[in-house]
Amino acid sequence: MKCPICGNPDSRVVDSREVGDGASIRRRRACEGCHRRFTTYERPEEFVPRVIKKDGRREEFKRNKVLEGLTRACEKRPVSQKDLEAFVDQLLQRIQDQMLTEVESGWVGEQIMAFLRERDPVAYVRFASVYRQFTDITAFEEEIRALLRPGARSARKAKAKAGVEG
Repeated sequence: MKCPICGNPDSRVVDSREVGDGASIRRRRACEGCHRRFTTYERPEEFVPRVIKKDGRREEFKRNKVLEGLTRACEKRPVSQKDLEAFVDQLLQRIQDQMLTEVESGWVGEQIMAFLRERDPVAYVRFASVYRQFTDITAFEEEIRALLRPGARSARKAKAKAGVEG
């Protein structure tokens, strides 16, 4: 490890300790050139999956983009920012656990919709109106009726699932 003080490429590890929940290691090092000490952190490399957009483009999964959409949908609603962040972390972890390098944006959207539907119906309809690009009041009415039917899934969701399996 290159010394940040003198630039010497040779250093030795003096002490190693786990940090926090054990997800990283803190190492104290001593430079072989100037003999000063410095700290480094070692973390496992995590891959970031790519999202296949509706138009076929591929882009990196952007945690903040998902979180911003959720936050906007839940504005002035009784859903905590902590819950939203935990959901996004779980979603990304689920993708990484399955070792998926690419996921379809439709799958991500449906996961978000399922989460919001359980948490807050108003936030769900807000998100759905943007995600499904509602163009008139009839689309809102359809979604709300589907939401009010006990155990019923949205007609649009059923149609989307029948057309694309991802």
